[in-house]
Amino acid sequence: MCKLGEIEVNMQVLSLILFLCVPEVRTETLRYAVTEETGSGSFVTNIAKDLGLKAEKLSARQARIISEGKKQYFQLDRSTGDLFIQEKIDREELCGQIDPCLVHFEILLHSPLQSYRAEVSVYDINDHSPVFLNNEFILKISESTMPGNRFLLESAQDLDVSNHSLQNYSISSNDYFQIYTRDRSDGRKYAELVLDKPLDREEKPEISFTLIAIDGGSPPRSGTARIRVMVLDINDNNPVFSRLLYKVQILENTPEDYLLATVSATDLDEGINGEISYSIIQNSEENRQTFKINPITGEIRLKRPLDFEDRENYEIDIQGMDGGGLSAHCKVLVELLDMNDNAPEVTITSLTSPIPENSQQGRVMALFSVRDRDSGDNGKTVCSIEDELPFTVRKVSKNSYSLVTESALDRERLSEYNITITAQDLGSPSLATAVTITVKISDINDNSPVFNEASYTMYIRENNGPGIKIGKVSAIDSDSEQNAKVTYSLLPAEVGGLLLLSYISINSENGNVYALRSMDYEQIREFQVTVRAADGGSPPLSSEVAVRVVIIDDNDNSPFILYPLQNSSSPANDLVTKVVAVDRDSGQNSWLSYRLLKATDPSLFTVGSQNGEIRTSRPLNERDSFKQKLLILTKDNGEPSLSTTATLNFLVVDGFSDAYMQIFEVPSEEEKDNTLTTYLVIALAMISFIFLFSIVVFVIIKGCKMRNFSEKYNSACSNFYGANGFPGDLVGASGPGILYEPCHYEVCLTNGSSNSEFKFLRPISFLAQNSEIDKLPLLPCLLFSLDLSCWG
Repeated sequence: MCKLGEIEVNMQVLSLILFLCVPEVRTETLRYAVTEETGSGSFVTNIAKDLGLKAEKLSARQARIISEGKKQYFQLDRSTGDLFIQEKIDREELCGQIDPCLVHFEILLHSPLQSYRAEVSVYDINDHSPVFLNNEFILKISESTMPGNRFLLESAQDLDVSNHSLQNYSISSNDYFQIYTRDRSDGRKYAELVLDKPLDREEKPEISFTLIAIDGGSPPRSGTARIRVMVLDINDNNPVFSRLLYKVQILENTPEDYLLATVSATDLDEGINGEISYSIIQNSEENRQTFKINPITGEIRLKRPLDFEDRENYEIDIQGMDGGGLSAHCKVLVELLDMNDNAPEVTITSLTSPIPENSQQGRVMALFSVRDRDSGDNGKTVCSIEDELPFTVRKVSKNSYSLVTESALDRERLSEYNITITAQDLGSPSLATAVTITVKISDINDNSPVFNEASYTMYIRENNGPGIKIGKVSAIDSDSEQNAKVTYSLLPAEVGGLLLLSYISINSENGNVYALRSMDYEQIREFQVTVRAADGGSPPLSSEVAVRVVIIDDNDNSPFILYPLQNSSSPANDLVTKVVAVDRDSGQNSWLSYRLLKATDPSLFTVGSQNGEIRTSRPLNERDSFKQKLLILTKDNGEPSLSTTATLNFLVVDGFSDAYMQIFEVPSEEEKDNTLTTYLVIALAMISFIFLFSIVVFVIIKGCKMRNFSEKYNSACSNFYGANGFPGDLVGASGPGILYEPCHYEVCLTNGSSNSEFKFLRPISFLAQNSEIDKLPLLPCLLFSLDLSCWG
């Protein structure tokens, strides 16, 4: 029998699982069923299939379940959509005697935000046996009791429900009594003991047998109690209650010791057989803890306050027994009236914060549910929020609501909202619950930078040093974070043939405006640039402003005499050449300075530290070497500083003509040692030739006996100049200090050539004894070659 019962239980469980695999037709609420005590991890259903969604869609929308109670009985696998039992369910602990037993939860989906209500019916299994509160019952029955009399017995208690609850009573074999099972109005079973034949105290004063309570499980469970029947002497009148049914209505939360009703019974017997005592029988443990009766007066009172939300009515069986053991019974029905004693419960199931300020109208920000345990109007609720907010509350289902945007949002006006959701029931007096949520508004780039002035005018004095600050522009952006980060830039423009970007620069972070070069009032007196301020949004927004830069004049120019001309063979502070360098860096890293590092005669030249101009510091004289070599250092202002050197070779000449200009080669350092010997041999040969030639000329001059001055002069010029290829009209006769022919330079740039330098012809001076020849002007001409080497 036990094995057969186990097979039937397994078949029932298998049928239930097969039933759960086929979802019911989905309506407003998804409904499922499980059996209590089912192990953790057991499969319930596939939520994705029931919602008509693919499993990956369920995972992408971050599906989750929210239970109404404190315990989370179910678990959702978002990757497959399967719903599993997370914690074993005890139906008796969860619902007690309430049938059906339902577990409610919500299925929440994001993007877009949706919720579905679901309920799971928990089916009972036969895991409790019927139990009698007392192990032994004593019945006192008069011997005069006629067969057919019925005696109400205390019921057994079974925590299971439906078919698994108490179904039948039986008694062990005896000669006097039979047992009958009866149904109460609430569906519960109780036992009536029926006397089958007359009692005879003198023959048998006490009768004992076993009372058995059986439930409807498979296999069934049972409980037993011992019944002892004490046979009393004759008492021929039974007590009679004035009413067989008493109905009482009281409000829930009625205080302890409240008088519910007073039952009354009479007995025609006299003496002890007419004295009636009252008691509560057929008593459940709940009734035992809730009600009490005065055995003498029959007053029924409360032991504790009652809660309508836990149970709505009670049924009490009252017994009146006289001193002779005869009894009568009546019923007391206690009906509870609901009071508005439960405020609505607000549960925030989902909240999206922050939300963009450009959110469209009707966007769902939060989902919440409202529950009121009262009934009727006391359990009906309405939800609202404060007025003048750009949000509204919409009803989603019976107890579910959503908070949505109603109008446009502006973070610059208000970046955060504290929204109080008020749930109020319709009871009298009404109860309400308020829950405050915080919704932050995130920024979008919808505001351009705004300059604090419509235009700017900045002043700078001419001859300023590079890098000086001349002013500042400032713009603010009412957005936040990256959208409010303002950077500044100059728009390209030209003035005087140069880009304005070569005159000034702007710090992109703080808007400071700097001069990049020295300003000259005589060249440009004012100019205007456009500054753009752009924020860090995507895409960025910008605005522009005009900046007018005015140069203030300094007294930096001395008077210049145009007539008469001021002649000087070699004036001091004369511009010889200029070293020009550029740096592809920007800002301070591109500021250059020049310095004379090494020179043949340091007292002869000076170098401008800012402009690289090489000037003579004193007039040239015959004692100065005709070859001068300068080493110029050019350095930027970076950290660390980088530098470059330039080597300049100068040649001081008396005068020259471009018609017969010969190449003057400045040998490289590598060639000097190789050509030194050759030069010495040529010099020795030339000296010998000149010596012999001088003797011949001296003899000829003595032989001519000093012709007139002009013939001597012409002969000497033609002989001397004709030998070296120079024309005789190199120096004009218009006046001293005037050079008719300009200085010409021939540049060779062939790679690897030792002659890749500036080349020149140096005129050969001759000495004449005539005083007029001595008066010829000496016109120095400075020629140079440039050799660059760079490092670091």
